[in-house]
Amino acid sequence: MPNATRRDLVRGALAGGVALGLVDGARGTARLGDPQAPGFYRMRLGTCEVTILNDGARSFPMPDRFVRNVPRDEALGAAQAAYMPPGQVTVPFNPTLINTGAKLVLIDTGNGPVPGAPVGRLKANLAAAGVAPEDVDLVLISHLHPDHTNGLKTADGTPAFPKAEIRAAAVDWAFWMNDDNMAKAADAITQAYFANTRRVLGDLRDRIGTFAWDEEVAPGITALAAPGHTPGHTAFAVASGSDRLLVQSDVTNIPAFFLQHPDWHVMYDHDADQAQATRHRFYDMAASEKALVVGYHFPFPSLGHVERDGPGYRLVPIAWNAAP
Repeated sequence: MPNATRRDLVRGALAGGVALGLVDGARGTARLGDPQAPGFYRMRLGTCEVTILNDGARSFPMPDRFVRNVPRDEALGAAQAAYMPPGQVTVPFNPTLINTGAKLVLIDTGNGPVPGAPVGRLKANLAAAGVAPEDVDLVLISHLHPDHTNGLKTADGTPAFPKAEIRAAAVDWAFWMNDDNMAKAADAITQAYFANTRRVLGDLRDRIGTFAWDEEVAPGITALAAPGHTPGHTAFAVASGSDRLLVQSDVTNIPAFFLQHPDWHVMYDHDADQAQATRHRFYDMAASEKALVVGYHFPFPSLGHVERDGPGYRLVPIAWNAAP
């Protein structure tokens, strides 16, 4: 358009906007308050397909001892540096689905149905990803905390994955399902966790098998010992060809806190010193391998690489890729 003036171009753009309903005068203003887009992200790992499924996120006032071994003001400073809501901490939840070609494997099941809450989105996001609950062949539970197990049941208490084999780490199952251990639980959080295992898992006992650390629990998926967060807390290594993914489960909770500061102790860790040692061991391995890591409590899509950064580590998120 060599003869076009700037005014001609502006007029043409305005005319196009009216035709497409993009100008206020044409009553084309977008509605507000529409729901967020579905939360799933797919990628290829060798011949496998990995889908990260968002179960939502919670923001809540930071408890006084959210980080047990540093002052609350210091922890709040980390939250502020991560642009969390003032005075609050935000925790995302992201289960992982792996299609090995032979099995459809779901690692952890989210918070389950919680009416009116910003979590419990796994079922909807599975559907958006084209997966029916009946399609899941195997559910692996990294540890028996509620935000990883409660999605095993629907709102009416029936199994959420009716055709799936369900397996939990043997060490964790032995600890949490032991009544003597429950009787000795001293703090309110641990007591609540024990109560939840009975409520959610009690009538599923006959359906839930166990696995051992270092066992190949599905083709290309190996259970890795990562104790501390719970006695039997488990991470997973997923390998296909020359590609490798580390599913870190809860080796660290929020990376802005416990990845950058691996010696901080989150209030949910069963054995804080052991969890601290596990973090260093796991992230030294991930950094040395330049491995791709998926974190259950990382910001969605919760995939990235870990690098050493002074006394701690930093998360380098992946670039979003529109093509799996």
